[in-house]
Formats: sequence, C-alpha cells, structure tokens
Amino acid sequence: MELRVLRYFLTLAREENISRAAEALYITQPTLSRQLAELEEELGVKLFERGKRRITLTEDGILLRRRAEEMAELEEKVEREFRSRGENLAGVVSIGAAETCAFDLIAAAVDGFRKKYPEVAFEIYSETADRTKERIDGGMLDLGLLIEPGDIEKYDFLRLGITDRCGVMMRADSPLARREHVTLDDIRDVPVVVNLRAEVRRFYRQALGDGYEKLNVLASVDLNGNAAYFVKQGLAYGVTLEGAMAQYGEEKLCFRPFYPEIRQETYLVWKKYQPASRSSRATPRQTCASGTTRRRSKRSFCKCCPISAIRAR
Repeated sequence: MELRVLRYFLTLAREENISRAAEALYITQPTLSRQLAELEEELGVKLFERGKRRITLTEDGILLRRRAEEMAELEEKVEREFRSRGENLAGVVSIGAAETCAFDLIAAAVDGFRKKYPEVAFEIYSETADRTKERIDGGMLDLGLLIEPGDIEKYDFLRLGITDRCGVMMRADSPLARREHVTLDDIRDVPVVVNLRAEVRRFYRQALGDGYEKLNVLASVDLNGNAAYFVKQGLAYGVTLEGAMAQYGEEKLCFRPFYPEIRQETYLVWKKYQPASRSSRATPRQTCASGTTRRRSKRSFCKCCPISAIRAR
C-alpha cells in the first residue's frame, strides 16, 4: 500500500466526486479509478458507495480514512523534522492537551520558548486523554498534557505540580450557585452530565462513594465542552474540572467545587525510548522554567535537563 494511493483515497473521500478528485490531483479520471479499485482489491474490502451524484465511504472506508490521515500526518511530521535539522533550533512541536487549568502553564512555556527560539512552531490539539495517548503511541504527538486518572507509567512524564479541583458546572442563576461548594447529595435528584471514560467514572466513584453511580445521568460525554451545551440550556448540571471553565462563557456558567475537596493531578508525558526532535527535547525544560517563574514550588518540577535525562518518578 503506497502513501501516494492513500492520498488519492483521501482526496476522493473529501471531494466525494471522482472528476473533482482527479482534477485536484492533476491525474486522469481513469487513472484514479484504477488506482482505487486496486486499493480495494489489495485490502479485500469495499471502500466506497458509488451513487449517481456523489461517492460516500463505507464503514471500512471510514476506518481507512482515519488511519490514512494518521499516516499522512506522520509522514509530514518526519519530513519536517529532517528539514529542520540544522544549527538553529527549529521545527514543530505537537502537543495534545486535555481541558485543564495547566494549559496556562503550557501557554506561558510556548511564549517563552518562541522568544528564545523563533524558528520553532507549536501545534496544539484539544482532545480526549485516550486520543492523546493513542497519538503519542503512534508518533504523531511529541508531548501530551494528561490529567489523572490514567495509565501514565508506560510514558516518561513530568509532574507539573498543578492540581485541578473537581466539582459541578452550572448556570450562574442556578440555586446551587449561591453556595461555596456542593456535595453529592445536592445533585442526587437533578439531571447531570458526566464523563464517559471508565477510568474517570471509577475515580469519582472512589472519591464520592457508591452514590455517584446512582446519579440521574442525562448524558455521558468525552469532553467537558459537550457538557457545557446541556448546562447552558438549563437541562443538566455538569460534573467536571474547574480548569475546563476557562473555555466557556463565565457570565452564564459558574463552577462550585465538591466538598470534601477532590483534586486531580496533571502530567506532561512523552513516549519512552523515542528519539525526539531537538525542539521537542527542549520543551519540558521551558515548561519547568515557566512553572518556576510562576512561583510554583521548584520541588513540583523536575530538574531542568534534556528530555533524554528526565526519569519518570
């Protein structure tokens, strides 16, 4: 399977028309049709449903599109890394990040890094923890910003010394908004939106007790932003992290922490034993420096050293 043919496949998936796809690729329509037919034969599956006006992907085609996009992205990343190998520190550092207050630290690190190394660019992806780990494992991300709970032992990681409070997202005009904190009993009889990840649900069950499983769950979501849509309309309360609130309009929404207090720690992680670009090796050092200048305890960070010398704690 050639990457060239996968690019043909991705172009047709985007254009949904064989003539437009061939025109975008600067090849003839018969050539494109033949290449894609050979791809289907090689894989032993049907990738397209060919209608009168448009071409759509089958379930197998949807799966291949995702993998082909990952392969194309990885190829582009490799090319960028080799083009950037020179005396000056240059290149692209890709970071996957969950919704957390620790993103302030990453933003400060990026700003400080660019001032020192203006030829380095950053790509930031907001996504679920599972997707971030999948992309790190596949070599498509250099670094990931993850929140406990989660399996981080298979990565090298840096404890950022930042914790996020767990609590409830609600409308500012909600009766519970007049309180300084909320308990599980306060939301027992109202609709709530919770995180759908199994390990997050286990974390809350351990922290809040068996009553968490008895909540009136209206919906389960992968990102807190999806919960915000329910909350804004007054349909439910959202069990979430305080750091996620920075992304939403605080005029209509507010956050109240749980009592007793529950906190989750944040980590910067990267793949073990993976040769890293010079720019990505330097990023944890800048993150450490940013944390120190923000008057966080130096003990919360690793010693400023190359990524290859950092050891998981």
